[in-house]
Amino acid sequence: MRTPKLAVWKFASCDGCQLTLLDCEDELLALADQVQIATFLEASSATVAGPYDVSLVEGSITTAADERRIKEIREQSGVLVTIGACATAGGVQALRNFADVREFASVVYAKPEYIDTLATSTPASAHVAVDYQIQGCPIDRGQLLDTLAALLVGRKPRLPAKTVCTECKNRGVTCVVVADGTPCLGPVTHAGCGALCPTYRRGCYGCFGPATTPNTAALIPVLRRDGMSAGGVDRVFATFNAVNFDHERNDR
Repeated sequence: MRTPKLAVWKFASCDGCQLTLLDCEDELLALADQVQIATFLEASSATVAGPYDVSLVEGSITTAADERRIKEIREQSGVLVTIGACATAGGVQALRNFADVREFASVVYAKPEYIDTLATSTPASAHVAVDYQIQGCPIDRGQLLDTLAALLVGRKPRLPAKTVCTECKNRGVTCVVVADGTPCLGPVTHAGCGALCPTYRRGCYGCFGPATTPNTAALIPVLRRDGMSAGGVDRVFATFNAVNFDHERNDR
C-alpha cells in the first residue's frame, strides 16, 4: 500500500502555525509513521517531488510569485488545507488592504522601487480552491491533529462551526461580559481556542476569525456599553482577521 504524502508550505506569515505542528512532538512522530512528510522546510531541507495527497498551507498571498506558487501547489495537491489566520483571512498584514501599500513602502524602505509586492494580502482561497480551513492565530494543535487523522482514514474533519461563547458554556466558564462588563468578541468569533482568554477573565479578541453567522451589528452596541470607544471597536476588529471581520460588519 502506498504511503500518503504530506507537504507543508509557507507564504507570508510568522511560522507560528507550522511551529504548532512541530510542537506536537510525540503525535508528530506517530504521524510520521503513517505518512511521508515530503516537504516541510521548517523541519528539514529534504524535499520529495509531488504530487501530494495533503498539503498544509500557512501564510497569505502577497506577491505575484506567491500567486503563481499557490496555483502550482493546488495542482499538485489532492487535498489542500489552509492553516491559520494568514492563510484563511490574509492575516494582520491584510491591514495593507485598507491603505496604499506604495505609501507604506516609501516610508519603510530606503529603495522602495526594489520592493515587488501586491497591493493586497489575501487568503489562499482568493486564488485557488481550498478544501478545508483551520482558523486561529496560531491554530489549535487538537484541530490540526484531528484534521490530519481524519484525512488519513478518509473521513471528513470535525471542524467546529460554533462560537467561543459555546466553548465557554461547555467549559463552565463564567461569562466575562455578564459578570464583569468586559468587552468580548466571543459571541461573533469562531470556536477552536477552547475559550482560552475568557477562562482567564479576559475578553476574546477574535483571533479565530468571524463565526459562520456572526451578528456583529448586535455586538457592537454591547462593546460600546462596556466602555469601548468607537476607535477601540475598530481596532479590536482590525487584527488577525481584519478583512473577514470588516466584510461581516459591512454586510450588516
